Amino acid sequence: MSYNSPEDVLRLARNFMESRILLSGAELNLFTILSQAPLTAEEIAHRTGSDLRALTILLDALAAMGLISKENNAYGCASSLAPYLTADRPASVIPMILHAAHLWLRWSRLTNVVKGIKASESNARPSRTVDELRAFIGAMHVVAEPQARAIVSAVNPGSAKALIDVGGASGTYTIAFLHAAPGMRATLFDMPEVVEMARERLSTAGMLNRVTLISGDFYQDELPRGHDLAFVSAIIHQNSTPQNVDLYKKVFRSLDQGGRIVIRDHVMDSDRLHPKDGA
Repeated sequence: MSYNSPEDVLRLARNFMESRILLSGAELNLFTILSQAPLTAEEIAHRTGSDLRALTILLDALAAMGLISKENNAYGCASSLAPYLTADRPASVIPMILHAAHLWLRWSRLTNVVKGIKASESNARPSRTVDELRAFIGAMHVVAEPQARAIVSAVNPGSAKALIDVGGASGTYTIAFLHAAPGMRATLFDMPEVVEMARERLSTAGMLNRVTLISGDFYQDELPRGHDLAFVSAIIHQNSTPQNVDLYKKVFRSLDQGGRIVIRDHVMDSDRLHPKDGA
């Protein structure tokens, strides 16, 4: 995308406002509430424990953006968006939106980070809460689910019998590999609280009996051995070069002779400008 006028640049500068409106709507669970039936601002304020005046302004902004509807002072979820903005629908992107909301404060510190100003201990970002972690793992599923089958097909697991999914998160890719290779078993390696979330999805998919769930920290711990295919997704972009070299060595040691490593991530070109999302 190019910016060719002052208006383009100013529009970009103000984009955070609409993003914040959407994020707050998701944090208040407004879209899921309104998917059940149209409600007045008073009814929604009672359901969410919100200030009526502030909530009404937020609802009107969401309606002006086309994210919800407003008719006769009753608000509803836009029918075309309900499958994506309702938390319990299969195609919901709410987990990804909540993950973006949890990143808000971190991105707000960008200028200080670039200037080398470290957050004080009192302002340092705390460890993820359970809700934040669940949103993050849900976001990983939202990203992975539409593309998992195509990625697995491109990898062509062939005769591979033992997969290790490093930082396997929701288990979405593990499930896709197991569907593609009926004779395969898998090991999903991730932090303890994440493993329990993966257990839920694997059980729902009917794959739990083919997966060994192992808790650990791939930055600190060795990976289990005896695999012929390793999958590493959405990890290397956040690491330093030494961290990635150390991780690759661990993954290599987890493989039997002749095993393969598959990496799915942003891989930047030589000028570090493309792909844009990676930059």
